[in-house]
Amino acid sequence: MPRRLLAVPVAALVLAGCGATDPPPPPQVTFTAGAASIVARPAQYCDVELTQCLTDVAAPVELAVPPGTPIQVTVPPEIAQTPWQVVFSYADAAGTQADERSPVFAPGARSDWTLQLSAPEDRLLTAEVQQYGPPPQPNPQTGEMEFPIRASWVLNAGQEN
Repeated sequence: MPRRLLAVPVAALVLAGCGATDPPPPPQVTFTAGAASIVARPAQYCDVELTQCLTDVAAPVELAVPPGTPIQVTVPPEIAQTPWQVVFSYADAAGTQADERSPVFAPGARSDWTLQLSAPEDRLLTAEVQQYGPPPQPNPQTGEMEFPIRASWVLNAGQEN
């Protein structure tokens, strides 16, 4: 009889362990402008092989960013341990839009970066953290190197009222 009693707790532990294999939630990125911060979930998030991807059209976040205000971008270890960069767009005083990017940060090199636009009157429009996926490979049709993006987190910079 004692063997049956022991089997019940062991079976319960085995079943409880089955739920522990759920994948962790996707990492989030923090954007900070002055005293205001906002946390973004990924707008696109793929597995390491880029075979399963999720898109969340509601994921981009908005934060009021006055012209000339630096943006602190902070990523968690899941992103910092891989190559990543920030791609951004801004408008100058004349309203001309420009697109730029940060350096590509090597795995483990850093977990934050400050986006500072060139001129104090420049106004940030968008900033997107991009996490690189598998190593670059040549495109079979063009021969050009492709750098696959595994995930992205998007900030839309609103106007301060």
